[in-house]
Amino acid sequence: MKNISIPNSDLDASEISLGCMRISQMANSDIATLLHTALDVGINFFDHADVYGGGQSEAKFAEALQMTPQLREKMILQSKCGIQQGYFDFSKDHILEAVDGSLKRLRTEYLDVLLLHRPDALVEPEEVAEAFTILQDSGKVRYFGVSNQNPMQIELLKRYVKQDILFNQLQFSITNTGMVDAGINVNMENPPSVDHDGSILDYCRLNDITIQPWSPFQYGFFEGVFLDNDKFPELNQVIDEMAEAKGVTNTAIAIAWILRHPARMQPIVGTTNPDRVKAISKASDITLTRQEWYAIYRAAGNKLP
Repeated sequence: MKNISIPNSDLDASEISLGCMRISQMANSDIATLLHTALDVGINFFDHADVYGGGQSEAKFAEALQMTPQLREKMILQSKCGIQQGYFDFSKDHILEAVDGSLKRLRTEYLDVLLLHRPDALVEPEEVAEAFTILQDSGKVRYFGVSNQNPMQIELLKRYVKQDILFNQLQFSITNTGMVDAGINVNMENPPSVDHDGSILDYCRLNDITIQPWSPFQYGFFEGVFLDNDKFPELNQVIDEMAEAKGVTNTAIAIAWILRHPARMQPIVGTTNPDRVKAISKASDITLTRQEWYAIYRAAGNKLP
């Protein structure tokens, strides 16, 4: 597993992260096997959120691992806060309370990374800035980021927040390519030319913000996986042929396609199957050619202008 040095930090992170959203209903023994498998293949970055499993994903993560200081130091733990039942909340009080809850459930004294979970329309960046400073000065959070935010939302935060924004979690997969479609179709009037994100891909590259693609195997908004799906025959044929030629699984090719982008993204995979973790990790050993990357892009139904 290759690592990436996260800009403006001392984080040496695996280029693939394991998302822990779905572990809350698993047996502790199965969770321990999953997590130790991830560590064994070189994954050291684990993504959480206070809402995953109603907090149980964080709690069971630490419980299953029987978290110790020695084990904790081998990991980079990231969590997110801000989603409430029916609304978003980036108030100072909520951020501080949410972090304390995550720390307790994860049995740790600090988070390596805290992300604001989706945008809050009522955000008061002055309050976010106060919360971030309190968390950093107290040692409870080392670094900060956001999810699903556009450039102007991040710029608004940056006007008040003194800490660097290191990450932005965004939906991106072979079948969810809006971030690159608009850039390819500049000055066109076809549907892919519509920029829904404010050039967020280029903005993140210009500002040393690491994009963390979520749901890298999903199409639509949690509508299902595109791999081995009859809805995507041409795409699966191209991926399967590449996988066979390179001696890896189709999951590895799907992640290698994301890793090939020079933005040095860090995809978050949410599998709970240890064997799939091993298979996906092989993506780190593959570098697709430019021709292969575009062949997959076209096979997903995208047309070049």
